[in-house]
Amino acid sequence: MPITSLSISQYFTSYRHALLIDVRSPGEYNHAHIPGALSLPLFTDEERKVVGTTYKQESREKAIKIGLKYFGPKMVRMIEQVEKWLKEKEGTRTDAAPQQPFPVVVHCWRGGMRSAGIAWLLDLYGFNVFTIKGGYKSFRHFCLHQFELDHPMALVGGYTGSGKTALLQALRQSGQAVIDLEQLASHKGSAFGNINMPAQPSQEMFENKLAIELYQYSKHAVQPIWLEDESQRIGDVNIPFGFYQKMRQSPLFFLDIPFESRLSFIVQDYGKGDIEKLVNAIIRIQKRLGGLEAKNAIQFLMDGDIKSCFSILLRYYDKWYLKGMEVHRENLRDLLQKISMTDTDADRNAKRLLAAYQEGVKEMPE
Repeated sequence: MPITSLSISQYFTSYRHALLIDVRSPGEYNHAHIPGALSLPLFTDEERKVVGTTYKQESREKAIKIGLKYFGPKMVRMIEQVEKWLKEKEGTRTDAAPQQPFPVVVHCWRGGMRSAGIAWLLDLYGFNVFTIKGGYKSFRHFCLHQFELDHPMALVGGYTGSGKTALLQALRQSGQAVIDLEQLASHKGSAFGNINMPAQPSQEMFENKLAIELYQYSKHAVQPIWLEDESQRIGDVNIPFGFYQKMRQSPLFFLDIPFESRLSFIVQDYGKGDIEKLVNAIIRIQKRLGGLEAKNAIQFLMDGDIKSCFSILLRYYDKWYLKGMEVHRENLRDLLQKISMTDTDADRNAKRLLAAYQEGVKEMPE
């Protein structure tokens, strides 16, 4: 039987449970891929270059012959790798009743010969195989489309040390729709944001992960999607411009938490960080922080007085956050709802935040 080709929407609607295999080169996959896809490259980066050059400079037929020479020795290994992945996936089933084997979905860059070749091999061996029409390229169009849609959003704002990430986690645990942009970006958003964090994804991969989360929430009647009030740039990645503009037009709930409570929270968060990395982060902002303040903050850090160091830094970030909150928000007064909190208790603050959202109040006294 001919191998069925799925549209990207069909894949997300009916085949998310499948074993998804990306057969592009390692370089293509490492740059960005469909979240959850496993890499089974038909060609190495160098082999792909040779085949592509031959296709452009000589002929399609010669390129195919070279490609088949690369493909042939890898066939058995590829089948065995897919068998291993399927066995591991079978081990994740929670239903003890007999079920059909997991399907295998294969894709390359644009649904061409690479995915067709490996799909043919896997189908010949006996797997239940599908391909994605248009390949990864169609997925990218799908991602960019998500940023054009009108998603109902509500933003959590507050000065540094307000425990916004912990609050988002509490909202998620209570059943709310939450997207943690800093988690997707692997960065906490400040000069100190890469400390104790994994390497950041590429811009394209960040967009892919964000688009998938938006799509998942758009399929359910869950309102709103809660996000942290971020700058457009998070470390080395940027929130897509159109989506960021919509964030700036969404209701903003500002957590007004006392300075000392926030200082204690931030000291606990960064207090055990690498001293050298903390010093380097201070050096990166010393021009805006001021030479004397930067010198004092570093000296406090070297003396082991973490609290005094972060007291300087927190005042600096308070000033810049207040300024940034107003940028590109001509109607800030209409969007902003201030909620007074006594401390950074995530569970209690999440309940108060939801009450403020539901009641539409401007400020809730203690």
